[in-house]
Amino acid sequence: MQASLRFSESVIKKMMSAIIDVEGNEVFFTGIIDENGIVISVDIAARGNEEAVPIQYEMAKESHVLIHNHPSGKLYPSQADLSIAAKVAELSQGFYIINNTVDDVYVVVEPIKPFVKQKLDSSIAVSYLRTGGALEAVSDYFEERPSQIELLKNICEIFNSDGIGVFEAGTGVGKSYAYLIPAILWTLNNKERIVISTGTINLQQQLAEKDIPAAMKLMEKPVKYLLLKGRQNYVCLRRLYQQISEPDLFTDENDELNKLIEWAKTSETGNKSDLSFMPTESVWRSICSESDGCMGMRCQYREKCFIMKLRKEAADAQILIVNHHLLFSDIEMRLASSGFDDTAVLPPYKRIIFDEAHGIEAAATSFFSEVVNKFIISKQLQMLFRTRRNGAVAGHLFTLSSLSSLEDTSSLVIASIENIKIQMQLLEDSAIALLDNQYTLRLSNTTSYMFDSILTKIELLGNAIVDCTGLFWKIIESIDEDERDIPAVWETKTILRRLDTIAIFCKQYVDWEEHSDSVFFIEKIRLPVFISKTNESNFYCRFVRAPLDIAPKMNQGIFEPMTSVTCVSATLKIANTFNYWLNRSGANFAEPERVKTGDFISPFPYETNMLFAVTSDAPFPNSNEFQSYTEHAITQLILSASGRSLVLFTSYESLRAACNIARAELNGTGITVLKQGDDDRFKLLEHFKNDNKSVLFATDSFWEGVDVPGDSLSQVIIVKLPFSVPNDPIFAARSEALEKKGRSGFMELSVPEAIIKFRQGIGRLMRRSSDYGCVVVLDRRIVEKNYGKFFMNSIPSCKRIYEPLETVCTSVERFLTEVQSL
Repeated sequence: MQASLRFSESVIKKMMSAIIDVEGNEVFFTGIIDENGIVISVDIAARGNEEAVPIQYEMAKESHVLIHNHPSGKLYPSQADLSIAAKVAELSQGFYIINNTVDDVYVVVEPIKPFVKQKLDSSIAVSYLRTGGALEAVSDYFEERPSQIELLKNICEIFNSDGIGVFEAGTGVGKSYAYLIPAILWTLNNKERIVISTGTINLQQQLAEKDIPAAMKLMEKPVKYLLLKGRQNYVCLRRLYQQISEPDLFTDENDELNKLIEWAKTSETGNKSDLSFMPTESVWRSICSESDGCMGMRCQYREKCFIMKLRKEAADAQILIVNHHLLFSDIEMRLASSGFDDTAVLPPYKRIIFDEAHGIEAAATSFFSEVVNKFIISKQLQMLFRTRRNGAVAGHLFTLSSLSSLEDTSSLVIASIENIKIQMQLLEDSAIALLDNQYTLRLSNTTSYMFDSILTKIELLGNAIVDCTGLFWKIIESIDEDERDIPAVWETKTILRRLDTIAIFCKQYVDWEEHSDSVFFIEKIRLPVFISKTNESNFYCRFVRAPLDIAPKMNQGIFEPMTSVTCVSATLKIANTFNYWLNRSGANFAEPERVKTGDFISPFPYETNMLFAVTSDAPFPNSNEFQSYTEHAITQLILSASGRSLVLFTSYESLRAACNIARAELNGTGITVLKQGDDDRFKLLEHFKNDNKSVLFATDSFWEGVDVPGDSLSQVIIVKLPFSVPNDPIFAARSEALEKKGRSGFMELSVPEAIIKFRQGIGRLMRRSSDYGCVVVLDRRIVEKNYGKFFMNSIPSCKRIYEPLETVCTSVERFLTEVQSL
């Protein structure tokens, strides 16, 4: 074949020159081809003699085709050539032989032509959302949104440039369509899978059930998409049937297990959310799927396995909808062993869209934290050995002993299990005593002397676990190879690995000074009512190791290996910059030219539809009078708004006290007072949405994710600026780390975190363009402290007042009346 059909003119000249330089001996080249299959560049990898040349496989890995010359002019491949050709073919590379004058070539193996990505045409993408486009044709209340169109254009650019986009999109911009349209076009044109990660299950379901189907219909372009949840949301058939065969653990719940059996026989997904009833937590934990307990192809139920079916569906899906926690579990596995080209928790992907991106640092911190408590340990030990209510004993220990060739060591093993329980209880007793009236305590240079007893006992616990698992491993090693794959042995191995991980955790706790990248602390948690009734104490302790700085791992697992990352949220900026989020998330590690930021303002009419008020006569929050003031103020503000209020607290104790007062003073007004904790979140919000004379007292998670459009919510009352509790262990450690560098933990961490949460709280008020209402802040630090200007600058442009409570109440009532009448 003529060489000019395979090589560019410049490449032919370069190879001829290289062959002449070695006096016609063999030269080994690596080449790069274009989309037409023409070799457009070559590098000299090695030089040889008249009969052979060494192959530089490391250098060859980055090329499309391997080339060498035959000085004899005979271009038929030798046996050695064929062997090399077979090896490179497995890597989708080509293999050519040329003559010394480079006018003839023999193609032994054809190279795979490089894929040329089809860039997005933003004019086509935005046409769906413009006036006269597909969205207007199907929408009764269509209004072109310039900010949505600009956001979509920017996201198209991120896809096209393989960049990192960090975009703040205010409430009402329509960010879902702005990223879904480019995502759908990209995956169809370029056959690349896209992962969309969200912070909440609600948004996951909205995307899967509403937004993506609507976008596909709008575009008339079907894509295969799949909503994925963590494995613990799916039933494991092996564990389910095992519980039925060994019902002693759940003698009171056999009816529930039988109902689950019947459901599993007909369920399409095995997903807990598809159940018509809510199983008790203990039952579901005993039958749900667990990654480290999966027997895979060894499982007798593999043909019917819901997880196996889900994995197959995921492998075929073009868009995967996950939550941050599931994504991080996949990233963790890839960083540990799987790499980024094979299936881990998820099938391989190279492009991510983060919705609710403001929460990824907190989500990653939570995921990568390690926790040990007595219930985690007890759950594992119960599977190995337990005493039934009738005094009989059961557990995997007895199955293993019957298979073992060793002399029976059951009594020794049982004693070692009891020792773990004893050591765990002694550790918990010490922790409860140390905490006393506190709920958390961090292990640090200033508190280490207080932890002497804790560290001694946690070391004894770790040693007890090692002793116990060592006995079990000896038993397993004595079992015949053919019998090691039975479920009892397999599950015991899983339990032992978990216990060994806990033992390592104990060792790290003792050696905490060697792990400066971690935060170690103990935490006291109130027991649920149904458990505390049977316990001497109303509390239990958690022993936690959390990452000090999540940014390096985020960069290593997300921003560096991914081809493109798009991050969107309504709250990413602090003081008109993205620096805080970029630093905390790890995006600042990326090449600056890859990172693009943008701010896309809400189209909602805040100027006319929102009143922002601060009560000027409120005591400062550190005053003894602040609680009584807020209790009175909240009630008066609720009356001014005729109910319809969301009251956001930073303290549950403050919430409870204020709620009790409000219920007493509002009795007989027709206003229903709802309190977080009185019912599950979904039922509370449904009641709040459907009763426009109700108020909701809430804290923590209700600062975000609450979507109540219309007349049911016309006032958001923010009791205090949402600063993190100073003694929160992770926050304190991160603040301390900044202080050691001569920086301000308060201004660089506390204030920015509070502003993001504050902005989320304000965002609860207006959920559509016709909404209106008031935000009232009872914390006058927002006006009178220097840092308050950063909070004030984060508020949408609207009418603002700073007046005593009585004036504020009058203004609220007048404003709501006037706006409602327009």
